[in-house]
Amino acid sequence: MDDFIHLPYYIYKDCPQYVPDLESDIRNMFDKRKNPAFEFSLIQPFVAYRNEVPLGRIVGIINKKANEKWQTRHVRFSMIEFIDDLSVSEALLDTVEQWGRSYGMEAIEGPMGITDFDKEGMLIEDFHLTGTMSTIYNPDYYPRHIEALGFSKAVDWVQIRINVPDTVPARYARTAQYIREQMGLRVVKLSSEDFRRRDYAKNIFALLNEAYKPIFGFSALSEKQADIFIKKYVDLIDKQLIPVVMTDKQEIVGMAVTMGCMSRAIKKTHGRLWPLGWWHLLKALKWRREDSAEMLLIAVRPDYQGMGVNALFFDDLIPIYNTYGFRWAETGPQLENNVRELSQWKPLKPELVKRRRCYTKKLSN
Repeated sequence: MDDFIHLPYYIYKDCPQYVPDLESDIRNMFDKRKNPAFEFSLIQPFVAYRNEVPLGRIVGIINKKANEKWQTRHVRFSMIEFIDDLSVSEALLDTVEQWGRSYGMEAIEGPMGITDFDKEGMLIEDFHLTGTMSTIYNPDYYPRHIEALGFSKAVDWVQIRINVPDTVPARYARTAQYIREQMGLRVVKLSSEDFRRRDYAKNIFALLNEAYKPIFGFSALSEKQADIFIKKYVDLIDKQLIPVVMTDKQEIVGMAVTMGCMSRAIKKTHGRLWPLGWWHLLKALKWRREDSAEMLLIAVRPDYQGMGVNALFFDDLIPIYNTYGFRWAETGPQLENNVRELSQWKPLKPELVKRRRCYTKKLSN
C-alpha cells in the first residue's frame, strides 16, 4: 500500500498542475472498517512492478448496486497511474480485466470511482490547467495509452469556468425574485449541527440520490456512506458557501455545495495531514483564501427541476463570492450532453475547460 500511495510522487514530481490525494483518504478507502462501500462493492488495488520497482497502479471496482441499477456487468478501473511505457499500462488494465472476468463481468469502464461523487474521467484536454482536490489530473500520454489498448469513448464530461461578476446578472435576479414570491422558496444556511441532525441529513442525501439518479453510472449513497461524508466534511466547509433551498413547509428541494479552492494548500501538504499538512488546510479554509472557488455540485429535486430554482443559488452566492474575494470559479465535471445543466451558466459567459473521458471496452471470453 505504501508503494501504491507513493507512486504518484514519482510520476508527478516535476508537474506543477498535479494536486495530490490525502494519504489518509486512500488508506481509508481500502479499509473495510471505514468504507461502507464494501457492503455492496468488490474493491481491489494492484501495483505493477519491474525488478521490484513500482511503475504503475490501478484499482478494480465491481459496484454491485450500480450494475443492478443499470442492468450491466461492468468492472470499473480507478486511480490508474503509470509511467510512459505501454507494457506497464497494458499489464495494469489486463489485470483488472482478468479480475473482472473471474467475477463474470462483461465490460470494463473507467476511470470511475465507487460512486458518482468520487473522482472520475481521464483528462484529455487542457493539461496546462491546475487540477483540483475533487477531480483527476493526469499526463497527456494517458489517453494515448488507453486508446492504443482498444478502449473507446463511453461519455465525456466538461467543466465550466466563469469569471465572478460584480453583481448578480438581471436574468438570475428576476427569476430568483419570482421564485421567492410565487413559489414560496427561500435560501437558508444550515449549521454543522443541522447537518448532523438525522432528519436533515436523511433529507439531504435523499435529495442527492434523487437528483443524480439518471446520471451515467450513478449508484445511490447508503446511509452509512452519507454519515461518512458528513463526519468528514461538515466541519471543514464554510456553510455560507452551501445554499440550501427550502419550501415554506421546511422541505429541502435544492442544494449547492461550493467551497474555496484548496489546490495550493493541498499541494503544500504533499498528501499528508501530519505533522504540518493540517495547518496549510486550516489557513486556506479560515484565513488565506485563494482567489477562486470550486462549485462541486448542484442538486434540485426532480419535481422542481426546470423551474429556475438554480437562480436562487446564483443570487445568493455571487455577492458572497465577491465578499470573499473570489475572482473566478470552476464547476466539477458535467456530462457534455446534459443540456439543461450546461445552459444554466449562459448569463455568466462560461468557458468550457478540462474535457475528461470515461473509456469502455468489451471483455473477451
